[in-house]
Amino acid sequence: MSIGVGIFLFVVGAVLTFALNVSLDWINLDLVGYLFMGAGVVVVIIGLILLMRRRSSVVTEHTAVDATSGERVTERASKIDPLA
Repeated sequence: MSIGVGIFLFVVGAVLTFALNVSLDWINLDLVGYLFMGAGVVVVIIGLILLMRRRSSVVTEHTAVDATSGERVTERASKIDPLA
């Protein structure tokens, strides 16, 4: 999600900087556009770093039939893979 937000910020900043020819006395739209583009790049980089650092989990599932009651028993165990 953060990569999409970063791309959105970058696009909005590019539109404000390069596509609009509006001059306002109280705000500089070029500066706001450059700030949005910079924030978008930072958000994309942080999103990529967090995506690469995400740990994977290993799920093991054992299914057996209980001898006394004849019921099917499912045991599920999860662990985080430290090498991923």
